[in-house]
Amino acid sequence: MKIIFILIMMGVVLMASDIKNKSNWKKLTSEEERVIIKKGTEYPFTGEYENHFQKGVYKCKQCGNPLYLSDSKFHSGCGWPSFDDEIEGAVLRIPDQDGHRTEIVCSNCKGHLGHVFTGEGFTEKDIRHCVNSISMTFEPVKNFQYEKAIFASGCFWGTEFMFKKLKGVVETAVGYSGGDTENPTYKQVCTGETGHAEAIEIVFDPSVISYDELVKYFFETHNPEHIDRQGPDIGEQYRSVIFYFDDKQKRIAEKYVSELTNKGYKVATKLEKNKPFWKAEEYHQDYYEKTGGAPYCHSFTKRF
Repeated sequence: MKIIFILIMMGVVLMASDIKNKSNWKKLTSEEERVIIKKGTEYPFTGEYENHFQKGVYKCKQCGNPLYLSDSKFHSGCGWPSFDDEIEGAVLRIPDQDGHRTEIVCSNCKGHLGHVFTGEGFTEKDIRHCVNSISMTFEPVKNFQYEKAIFASGCFWGTEFMFKKLKGVVETAVGYSGGDTENPTYKQVCTGETGHAEAIEIVFDPSVISYDELVKYFFETHNPEHIDRQGPDIGEQYRSVIFYFDDKQKRIAEKYVSELTNKGYKVATKLEKNKPFWKAEEYHQDYYEKTGGAPYCHSFTKRF
């Protein structure tokens, strides 16, 4: 399942300029226009994607804007496709004209998607995007072109906070990498006995930001000279690591380690072949966005 998830998160083909250019938008049929433009609803249990669980990405039917990854889709039994998360920035919420519900629309073209509900308890995230199939198209996993990186630089709350700022970073998740225990909990990792480091998984668009730029930013947002600690956090789980996926990523990381070493830095950062990344508990995800806090051991220092 983890390999499939990685493939899913490896991107969407359309460039932003293509999405925003109205000349590339699809000419809608009368039924599509009834739902997408006039905010109608298709009949329950009739949509193409209601029982569709292929791996890939769901896009806006009108403009092609990527909306949902298949990993966030679940079966609710309501009669329409259900998702418990959207691609960041892809969906807008608008109070419905009925005064009770919340409408969801494509953030790019404002096409009607459906409604969003909370408090139903279907998934851990406790949210349901109820979307009309007719408002979407589907692109299978084989067409994705985004790439992925995993870094560890101390407390993963701060690492995620720093990387989420970057243009070209599509998705982030905090978790545990580099150890041998399967599906570890935060409590287990904190013992220092699982071998894991607190890490961040990044999905990025290489046409906007390169892996080189990510590696440089990694070295500039924490102290790479510290061994098994970052700020006040001490322990193997807070070590500085670049988990590379292939020889290309390894060579890029080695290049910047060498450059820093030549500048006089005593780089403690380890380069390790990626092992399974285990996503952390939900309350750790986007921690500072939820709490309104700020990193206590991460800040930017120009090194290159």
